[in-house]
Amino acid sequence: MIIGDASDFYRLRLTRLDVTDEPDLEWRDDILYREPPRQPLSAEAQWRVEAVSVDDDEDVTLIAMFDDADEARAFVESAQEDLEQMTRSAFEERYCEVEIEP
Repeated sequence: MIIGDASDFYRLRLTRLDVTDEPDLEWRDDILYREPPRQPLSAEAQWRVEAVSVDDDEDVTLIAMFDDADEARAFVESAQEDLEQMTRSAFEERYCEVEIEP
């Protein structure tokens, strides 16, 4: 077991996911390259808060999911304070062992 500050092992990441079923790209065989039309961001989005290992960017743990950006940012601020103050084991117990419904 490795003991230390949680901030020595994890960083937080906030990711916005578009959850619409619209196609991301329109493909045409007769055009080699065409810039996609600029569309406003979809209102159907989901915000994911993840803990990423400092040593391995591929080691990601989903902490929480939100439908509202403001709620997600507020959660990240609170979790960031905990990350800076807690030990690794306390942080993992509080955030990384939580069951998230997809």
